[in-house]
Amino acid sequence: MSSMRFIAEEALSQLMYWGSDVEEAISETEDASEPEDNVIDDCQFSHDDEDSEDESASVPSSNENQETQKLPSTEGTLTSKDGQIKWSTSPHQSQARLSSSYVLKMTPGPTRFALTRVDDIESAFQLFISPPIEKIILDMTNLEGRHVFQEKWKPLDPSDLHAYIGILVLAGVYRSKGEATASLWNEEYGRPIFRATMSLETFHRISRVIRFDNRDTRAGRCEKDKLAAIRDVWDKWVKILPLLYNPGPHVTVGESLIPFRGCCPFRQHVSNKPAKYGIKIWAACDAKSSYAWNMQVYTGKPLQGPPEKNQGMRVVLEMTEGLQGHNITCDNFFTSYRLGVELQKRKLTMLGTVRKNKPELPSEILKMQGRPLHSSKFTFTENTTLVSYCPKRNKNILVMSTMHKDASLSTREDMMPQMIL
Repeated sequence: MSSMRFIAEEALSQLMYWGSDVEEAISETEDASEPEDNVIDDCQFSHDDEDSEDESASVPSSNENQETQKLPSTEGTLTSKDGQIKWSTSPHQSQARLSSSYVLKMTPGPTRFALTRVDDIESAFQLFISPPIEKIILDMTNLEGRHVFQEKWKPLDPSDLHAYIGILVLAGVYRSKGEATASLWNEEYGRPIFRATMSLETFHRISRVIRFDNRDTRAGRCEKDKLAAIRDVWDKWVKILPLLYNPGPHVTVGESLIPFRGCCPFRQHVSNKPAKYGIKIWAACDAKSSYAWNMQVYTGKPLQGPPEKNQGMRVVLEMTEGLQGHNITCDNFFTSYRLGVELQKRKLTMLGTVRKNKPELPSEILKMQGRPLHSSKFTFTENTTLVSYCPKRNKNILVMSTMHKDASLSTREDMMPQMIL
């Protein structure tokens, strides 16, 4: 245990100036002076639909034009259901390759801030559980420990906290969800590393009192913030995420339901999710590595005031704040014409499925009667492409994109549009 304390103290001393390092990292992640070889033109990429997060299918480059075909041009104008948008059945002449401002100016992968501070597993761990976060957990847990166990409480130190978190991580690695802790520590059937790290009694004791805020002042804070119990730690942790990794050209924004059936004022019920009940988190993730670049806990309807409007657009704009040159892929809860326009102001493109009840859609593109199987209908505005694809009888898939500019189809048997692949 003494050697563990020495390592923890040494690591803490190396990271004493974390605050100044973070300021340096912000300038590093915003630095656009990378070598030209590392600059990636986002226009060369496409993205999958909302049910996939890999980049195996991309928009063909000029060398692959022989594998695509385009629908014949037919002139015509369609009006959206709300009468606000004029859609054309042919691409606008102004639609061309995106300007040079839509260029990815950050090198995808770990940032320089992370690379220069990681030597081993422990140093990588300390980047995510930073000294300020560690201090809050230790202070609040020891405060609760003294309150519950009084003089019997042995103060928790950094080594103890690292060991406790390590056990939780290992339990996840071993897929031990739902397994009794007594089974994990069992001498005959358990795993030796759990018993070697700490006793089962110590683990239960820490689990009983671990805290992320001062319980005595929580009631007042909960009146304005349902996430008050972990707000300080959560906000500090989320601010660290973009400092450590730069996402690639494709970023997905969506929701994740963390399974949970305990008592929580913002527990959600989502019937189409496997877990059904849990805590909903909005997340912006790199499509290739699945790294969570930004996250936000959904705490339910506002405690005061009217229900939130345009929540989907608000979430995407907040989750992608600070990005430029990326394509944002989202599902039909988020996708809208207005969102595409707002993202373009930030030099971001959008690709996503669309709900059929959106007022910006023309009625003609929703009609399925008499539609041939595997047929596609394209409509365009100056900055947006909309396609209706019929994969099977009376099935209509609507996809909206501000990255794709024409009516290209694949040469597959189902003639699926390139922007859906």
